[in-house]
Amino acid sequence: MSVAGPTVVLMTRSVQALAYVRPSALESTGSGRLLGLETAGGLTPRGAEAHPRFFSGFLASPQVAARGLLAVADVAAARYHQRIRPGSLDPVVTGNGDRLRFESFSGCGGVYARLDVLDEGLGGAETGHGTTNVDVNNPLREALSRMAGDDPLHLRVGPEEMAVSTLAGAVVEKKVPLPDRWLRGFAEAQVASARFDLRAELSGAEAVRFLRSLPRTQARGRGPLWVTPSGRTLRPTTRPGAGAVCLPGPDRLVALERVLRHATGLRVYGPVPDGAVATASAWEVTLPGMRLTLTLSPDPARGFSGEGGVLEALATEEAAQDAELVAVLLAWEPRIDLADLAAQAGLSVDRVRAALTRLGTAGRVGYDVADAAYFHRELPYDADRAERHNPRLVSARRLVAEGAVALDGELATVASGDRRYRVRESAGVLSCTCQWWADYRGRRGPCKHALAVRMVRRGATAGDALRAPSGVGPGAGAEGASAAGAAR
Repeated sequence: MSVAGPTVVLMTRSVQALAYVRPSALESTGSGRLLGLETAGGLTPRGAEAHPRFFSGFLASPQVAARGLLAVADVAAARYHQRIRPGSLDPVVTGNGDRLRFESFSGCGGVYARLDVLDEGLGGAETGHGTTNVDVNNPLREALSRMAGDDPLHLRVGPEEMAVSTLAGAVVEKKVPLPDRWLRGFAEAQVASARFDLRAELSGAEAVRFLRSLPRTQARGRGPLWVTPSGRTLRPTTRPGAGAVCLPGPDRLVALERVLRHATGLRVYGPVPDGAVATASAWEVTLPGMRLTLTLSPDPARGFSGEGGVLEALATEEAAQDAELVAVLLAWEPRIDLADLAAQAGLSVDRVRAALTRLGTAGRVGYDVADAAYFHRELPYDADRAERHNPRLVSARRLVAEGAVALDGELATVASGDRRYRVRESAGVLSCTCQWWADYRGRRGPCKHALAVRMVRRGATAGDALRAPSGVGPGAGAEGASAAGAAR
């Protein structure tokens, strides 16, 4: 399905065309200011729409909203590793009925940003349901940056009603690259976030002091920076201790500076440290009626795309079938209740979680660390595309197709080229004698040999591996739709 223009596939990169009725703008009116955010093609409960309308109402904290939107746009335009070729990637907005979520991904694929404008930030006004790109152009950025005072600000997400008759006329079109690693990274960031717990919480004043004290760069060759609770604040350290959270590349939090003067607190999320190995983490600044969250990949030099958290879910036909069922039950919920969804689907919670992971590869669900819950969105991407261009998954399917896996109880032998690798299963965890396992020991997902063994143990045959995977995205089978650019 193509909503906002053609998508041309170029190996593992496509060109995405985003069409807007007019540029977004900040205008002065007789009753204050109007922030008109124009939408490109998107998905709603009514189906695909060229220019959906999600919200029209006054914001409770105009300056905060303006600066939060700028922070999300900053991340969308940034490349934190090898700072070349700045991007111009428009954020995505999702209406969930009680909030608006603005999301973006950095050009390097290592930072995911989301601004949640909550019910109180919207003055209690309801939002529509659906997902689309919004135009954030340079003149709008400059106007938002200059915005001062708390004059009333009316936000409109989507075209004016009187503009509907002119939608077939001239449009503003943007063409942006859409590498597959962005799509994979979007799904991997969700999987990583679902494993986070709240590790620290600071007051607004302490949050400002701590964030402004961080080094602007990470010293080369010294390993990742960590932070540990120390009284009312956090203390940077080079070694993880009790309650430590990894801060890989402190300069990647620079977008938070946009909103620091309005911060009411800081919450830090991460997994339980695994020795001194770097991990992903999430940094949430709480604001009046809003939350701004940045999620960082474990290393500034690599994005989320190679973390391997989705591979297990992609490797099983059971998850594919479950995902098709679960997808029908999603209803644009801002918080997905796993137990309730499992009851509706007649599946276990673990199977529903695996299905949601698979749906995440098509951009159909995200994860909110503040709510500790998944949420529904609809990015019209093809999940098959994430599978076809995932190197380890492609290699594992090839090994199965070649009959390279021989099972022997808890052991398995995988023939790969001139070498033979031994894969052992213990308590449901697979280990391998290959170099990938020696380097990462499962921290970046299974190696291709273990993945092939998992597939065969679940009944996959050479014929299964040769068949194209089944899609779970809207318009599955199309090579990537172009309505929303959030996989960035």
